[in-house]
Amino acid sequence: MAFTIAIAGKGGTGKTTLAALIIRELVRAGKKPVLAVDADANANLHEALGMPRPESIADITHQINNNLQPLPAGMTKDQYLAFRVHQALAEGDDTDLLVMGGPEGPGCYCYVNNLLRGFIEELSKNYPYLVMDNEAGLEHLSRRTTQNVDVFLVTSDASVRGVRSAGRIKELAESLNLGIKKMYLVVTKTVNGTLPALKEEIEKTGLELAGEVPMDEEVYRYDLEGRPLVSLPENSPAVKAVRDIMYKAGIL
Repeated sequence: MAFTIAIAGKGGTGKTTLAALIIRELVRAGKKPVLAVDADANANLHEALGMPRPESIADITHQINNNLQPLPAGMTKDQYLAFRVHQALAEGDDTDLLVMGGPEGPGCYCYVNNLLRGFIEELSKNYPYLVMDNEAGLEHLSRRTTQNVDVFLVTSDASVRGVRSAGRIKELAESLNLGIKKMYLVVTKTVNGTLPALKEEIEKTGLELAGEVPMDEEVYRYDLEGRPLVSLPENSPAVKAVRDIMYKAGIL
């Protein structure tokens, strides 16, 4: 099975940026191929990786369940679904990408999440590393798409509210017995003096701090220009910070 890294946190804390830079460092360290899983309904990890957006599991299930495409002769619905999802896996030189997509109906992710768990379990056997970018908030944890994780990184922006939200994610994850081996806090968008100011709140969460990702003008510029974050230069403060975090968390 793949060494699995999952990232969670409230919206706007840089989860996708962190996921993309972790993948960048894994590839550069020769720990490839990497299976990237975008489990956020607002999928944009492909942009950070510089890959085309593949067809999502949700798109495929919608087409099949609503009979928008006829089943091939001799194939059951489940067989055809598995075939289509394997087709939808976007393959890159060193990274392959699977996208979950949106819900199948108002507020309902159940079937899509069940499929996602099964396909991840099957696909991960072919990769040394798996990186999962989860959606914002807490619900994905209760749907159990994040299970049997080697390193679980909870992101917070440089705010008390962000750190407290990270603490609630930790509590929920522990209550659900998700089989997470190591859990860390990553504080993003920091400036000088951020961590000392947040020290007391961080300690209250019980999360071990893996590190911080500072505000980085290069990241802002790449996002502004729509350039993939995996092509950030070596001297990028964000790149250096993520590499340090990976060493601290035992990923590298």
